[in-house]
Amino acid sequence: MHTTETSEEIDQDRRRFLGSAAMTVAAVGALTLPGGFPAAAATDPTAIRPFRINVPEEQIVDLRRRIAATRWPDRETVTNESQGVQLATLQKLARYWQTDHEWRKIEAKLNALPQFITEIDGLDIHFIHVRSKHENALPLIVTHGWPGSIIEQMKIIDPLTNPTAHGGNASDAFDLVIPSLPGHGFSGKPTAPGWTPVSIARAWATLMQRLGYTRYVAQGGDWGNAVSEVMALQQPPGLLGIHTNMAATVPADVSKTLSVGGPPPAGLSADEKHAWNQLDDFYKHGLAYAQEMSNRPQTLYGIADSPVGLAGWMLDHDIRSYGMISRVFDGKTEGLTRDDVLDNVTLYWLTNTAISSARLYWDTTQISTGGGFFDVRGVTTPVAVSVFPDEIYAAPRSWAEGAYPKLIYYNKLDKGGHFAAWEQPALFSSEMRAAFRSLRQAT
Repeated sequence: MHTTETSEEIDQDRRRFLGSAAMTVAAVGALTLPGGFPAAAATDPTAIRPFRINVPEEQIVDLRRRIAATRWPDRETVTNESQGVQLATLQKLARYWQTDHEWRKIEAKLNALPQFITEIDGLDIHFIHVRSKHENALPLIVTHGWPGSIIEQMKIIDPLTNPTAHGGNASDAFDLVIPSLPGHGFSGKPTAPGWTPVSIARAWATLMQRLGYTRYVAQGGDWGNAVSEVMALQQPPGLLGIHTNMAATVPADVSKTLSVGGPPPAGLSADEKHAWNQLDDFYKHGLAYAQEMSNRPQTLYGIADSPVGLAGWMLDHDIRSYGMISRVFDGKTEGLTRDDVLDNVTLYWLTNTAISSARLYWDTTQISTGGGFFDVRGVTTPVAVSVFPDEIYAAPRSWAEGAYPKLIYYNKLDKGGHFAAWEQPALFSSEMRAAFRSLRQAT
């Protein structure tokens, strides 16, 4: 989730300093990148440099040792999740994490993908870049959120770059660029304030330009939605439109009332009232993590020191996702597996990005003018909206039309939640193809 300020008056000269990737990177020789980009010398910080993950074994051994040494609290005093992540769920997760989860499997999958680093505005930005074999593929930059990562998008890479193998047409193909947000994953960690959706959006435009793309689209949910919407507001050369799976479309009066716990406005339609009820519950019971990271991210030392503490913090993002993950560790089949969940948590642990990722909330709060989480306005770039039923709230069409004057696609799906691309990759990929097919027709 995010607090987003989209003012064009944000100081464009805000200074940022070089952060360093927290992971050990294996040495890579001179290579030619996909599409013929030459790998320039490492002395050129703006060069596109190959990247490979190589986690030292002692870090994995230490992780297991720390999990085994967890000091557990007493069990919750209720029989539901109203006090937070339940002890039984987290203990099941810890047992599996310590004995069965294998980081090397996801490391190998990531290393099988083309990964790169390039410096933008003084910070190393890590990204996956997969080009389609099909001609005229549409370049697409996809941005993850918190508590997600590039792992969220791995399942949609082949369906989008190779659509003919997944029920699509060659004309639906994409070239995919999937960056790690600053302070997340393998991107650098900012050493001074200033990295917000405003500056990240500009960095993403620079990245697409650096890759040689003169026409492209953007996609995201959670923070990825914030970054994509700001890109649409900034209208960098070449951006054709955006797709969001968590639209920030709440009318300003509704957002203000929600923030103070007031009653719903009169005259809401059935869809609007449903969205109100979802948001009212989230504001009252689900917002604490964002409030803490927005105000005191440095205080969260415990999640940087305890892997189980980190897992508990990340699981308590939204109630529907938590319910799904809890069922997974009860042995039920869901959109995510136990390994999916722990691949993502382990990435945060091994890169030591629990605090650096939390600072994105704090930095963004510093430029806020008091708007709510979801009330962006003035996006005149074409927008496609997909609504997944188990998202934090289901954006009604009426609110989407009010927020996005050039709404070129709106669709409500019958399954999927906050991590839609990760949970339902086939459905999500099909939806992306349909959404951007509409964009192509509209432009």
